[in-house]
Amino acid sequence: MSEPDDRSQDATPPVATPPAARPKPARRPVQHLTRAERAAAGKATRSAVPLAAMAQAFGDGERADPVDLLQTQAESRVAELVPIRYGRMLTSEFAFYRGSAIVMATDLAATPSPGLRVQLCGDAHMSNFGVFASPERQLVFDANDFDETAPGPFEWDVKRLAASLEVAGRANGFKTRARRAVVLAAAASYRQAMRAFATQTNLEVWYAHLNTDAVMAEHGSSLLPRGRKLTTAALAKARTRDSMHAFARLVTTVDGRPRITPDPPLIVPIEDLLGTADVDELYAALRGMLRSYRRTLTSDRRVLLEQYELLQLARKVVGVGSVGTRAWILLMQGVDGADPMFLQAKEAQASVLEAHAGRSGHGNHGQRVVHGQRLMQATSDIFLGWQRVTGTDGVARDYYIRQLRDQKGSAIVENMREPGMTVYGRLCGWTLARAHARSGDRVAIAAYLGAKPVFDNAIADYAVSYADQTSRDFKTLEAAAETGRIHVLTGL
Repeated sequence: MSEPDDRSQDATPPVATPPAARPKPARRPVQHLTRAERAAAGKATRSAVPLAAMAQAFGDGERADPVDLLQTQAESRVAELVPIRYGRMLTSEFAFYRGSAIVMATDLAATPSPGLRVQLCGDAHMSNFGVFASPERQLVFDANDFDETAPGPFEWDVKRLAASLEVAGRANGFKTRARRAVVLAAAASYRQAMRAFATQTNLEVWYAHLNTDAVMAEHGSSLLPRGRKLTTAALAKARTRDSMHAFARLVTTVDGRPRITPDPPLIVPIEDLLGTADVDELYAALRGMLRSYRRTLTSDRRVLLEQYELLQLARKVVGVGSVGTRAWILLMQGVDGADPMFLQAKEAQASVLEAHAGRSGHGNHGQRVVHGQRLMQATSDIFLGWQRVTGTDGVARDYYIRQLRDQKGSAIVENMREPGMTVYGRLCGWTLARAHARSGDRVAIAAYLGAKPVFDNAIADYAVSYADQTSRDFKTLEAAAETGRIHVLTGL
């Protein structure tokens, strides 16, 4: 979890460092308005920003070059891994969309907004929803990626979700009417769920969640036989994706000791980055970092974590948009070799939203991610925490830490047919509304959205416009690769 020396792009001993001290801004007193006052405030925003304005996809000024925006992110990433990011983004328009959150954030900032703020996911495309195990060991459906989380206008997440459904529908060969039906279903689900949450108590909203067994019981009949079979198989697979599954896939035994299996450049043990002669000091520093990280957990989870020892560290390439940020996996062992666990430490850089929606208020971006995830998810990983790490190059970087796998699974977008994507869009819309209702003024947002489908249609129009732009941006990235403006590695 460290910075590169001259032998590697990303391997120097880390040292846990506390966040820089800075004065905390004075907190504004909380206003406890009545439901009627909240509803009136929400309706009043329609005068300034009518619901139909949600269809506007771009501002009036000159649009930023998408490749330039992506290249600004590359400057702070591991240089040898950035070509892998571009290679993954160029596999399809949907993959490009997944990796170009910074482009969309810049575009969203130029559109009209009613100013109703919530804690945003920041990258709420359809593949960033999925299932994982709750602490009670039930599979729940929720948003599951919060690298870009920050406070901002509620509609930014809705638009990110809607456009992803339109782009995916095009890739899967859906006709225009079918794609619109999918997006309308997601937008309507968000609006209707928010209106329902507006009538509920704070605790009812806080405890709301989607259990996958209940989802299948309610929505399984809406899926075609093939879609239901695929969904059932995906859930069964997710239940097997635990620490033992990760151990079997990622670890081999060398001289009687479990060791992470190299798969360069995607998985590289720290010994291969540094050389075995240099690792003793690094592991001593890592154990100090883990002790500091424990302090970000609740006391009961600290006790649990202390029962594991660190065996090995490796760099791992993850995702599409995150490729090039520093991500590490930590092989941990409990009472014996049959009690493994993997932690993942992932670098948290500034959210793409912060340049447009304002700073998050957290001095550590790992803490920003953890705060947003805990606020938006119905239940979160028991080992979710954060840490700041300084490499020998003197650069301090923020990380958030969680389990690598805990029965996690996501939908295979390419396998979705129209009925399945419609159901999936509804689930994502409901989940996003529940997440926003926990942090924003759900009564004001519900009043702004209204009872009629005006908002739904505006979002569907937006999705078409933005999917068209995504296609053009994808071609721009292709051209950049062909001319040598960017370097691309494919097949990884």
